[in-house]
Amino acid sequence: MMDSIILGFQEVAHWQVIAALLIGAIAGILVGAIPGMEPAGAMAIALPFTLTMEPLPGIILLLGCYGGAWYGGAIPAILIRVPGTPVNVLTTYDGYPLAQKGHPMRALSLAYSSSFVGGIISILALIFLAPFMAKIAAKFGPPEFAAVMILASVSVVLAHHQNIRGAILTFGIGMFLGTVGFESPHHTLRYTFDQTWLLGGIPMVPMVIGLFALSQAFILLETKSPPKVPENLSSTGRFVGLLEVFKYRATVIRSSLIGLVMGLLPGVGEFGAQFLSYSLARRFSKKPEEFGKGSPEGLVASEVSINACTSTVLVPLLSLGIPADPLMAMLLAVFMIHNIVPGPQLFVEHADFISGLYISLFLLNIFVMIFLLIFTKYVVRLSSISPRVIGAAIMILGFIGTYTQNFRITDGLVALAFAIVGRFMLKNGVPAFPMVVGLVLGPMMEGRIKQAFSISNGDPSIFLTRPLAATFLTLAVVAVVTFSWNHFRNKTVEAH
Repeated sequence: MMDSIILGFQEVAHWQVIAALLIGAIAGILVGAIPGMEPAGAMAIALPFTLTMEPLPGIILLLGCYGGAWYGGAIPAILIRVPGTPVNVLTTYDGYPLAQKGHPMRALSLAYSSSFVGGIISILALIFLAPFMAKIAAKFGPPEFAAVMILASVSVVLAHHQNIRGAILTFGIGMFLGTVGFESPHHTLRYTFDQTWLLGGIPMVPMVIGLFALSQAFILLETKSPPKVPENLSSTGRFVGLLEVFKYRATVIRSSLIGLVMGLLPGVGEFGAQFLSYSLARRFSKKPEEFGKGSPEGLVASEVSINACTSTVLVPLLSLGIPADPLMAMLLAVFMIHNIVPGPQLFVEHADFISGLYISLFLLNIFVMIFLLIFTKYVVRLSSISPRVIGAAIMILGFIGTYTQNFRITDGLVALAFAIVGRFMLKNGVPAFPMVVGLVLGPMMEGRIKQAFSISNGDPSIFLTRPLAATFLTLAVVAVVTFSWNHFRNKTVEAH
């Protein structure tokens, strides 16, 4: 154990890792503090640059953008009632009224400390759960991996129950796009139309840049000036709310557990955790009437649950090699480009890397917390920047990142095409996340299913005769049946 910790510190004690940690954390905070931006867009822009870095710095840079954004997203949510990121929407319910009562720094520091507590608990859960799941996954064969991927696909689609048709459509399109390119077992070309640049399939980096970065840029270019933020925000009282989070120990424990579990479920993550933990906090609160009117307990429930997801979403990726969402799919791309295969063997073959990752996550949360306590009054001013300026900057950085990956014009055209598709999705409420997950999971699932049929000489009963595979498939079927039953029952009630 001590040897692993020492190896981890040796991995982290490198200027590239430290620089990636600081740059990623600050970039994430700034992205969260600017309404209209999302961590997915920031990660998409940073992705091409991380592919040329060493594995740990590249992954830490992306995780900095990811984790820092949830902290920073609380700033506009509390000060101007505009969530910095979509998952900070419930932060506005109590954070903004609390700030309006004359306690803006108390609300901000309470949000920061709640995020910090949730983040640290999430890292501890990752350290325990990832190796445990990896030991279980070591017993998996192709049928088990195929079945768990089917379950993950069902979870991703059902998580978008507000627009289930759109989720099914985009996930299906993503899986279809995953079939494009050279198919190795039978040495066939699928949907390449004699275009050599399609032999490797639809390039993921231009796709995610287009869907998540450039599409946001289009929206921002059409957006009017943002609401004005409070000027001359006093730094006094910035430590007032730091320890207040521990007044609500039951809420912290409950929201943390919800966040941990939701982070493990593909496609659910921060959204499901936030709404469930907020609802339960209000139900069990001694002062439920204060929720939505500036309740510190409501703010704690929201922020703790969000950040409790941030590390547990890594568990399926590290232990099974399965990305729970498109953000984890970007991390998977960094792993694969360096020939580091996530899964059971990762913890044996790259123990130093894993230890370095754990330590980096702790340092990331500590740095973000300190940075915000010192520089909040300066970060706040970013909320006043014109969205059109931000949109133009994203557009430039997005195309630069797309082109410099392979120096191909076709990559830029792919990014532009998906930017147009992404803009349509944003305007019409069609979820884009399932498309990326489908692109990544599709080829992986196809490969595992082929291996399973190869083992069984084409007998599909192998999925039912192997207990783990049968369990995962049963869970997938139960999830679909339960959702369908509830959906049709609600339709019947509405009709009457």
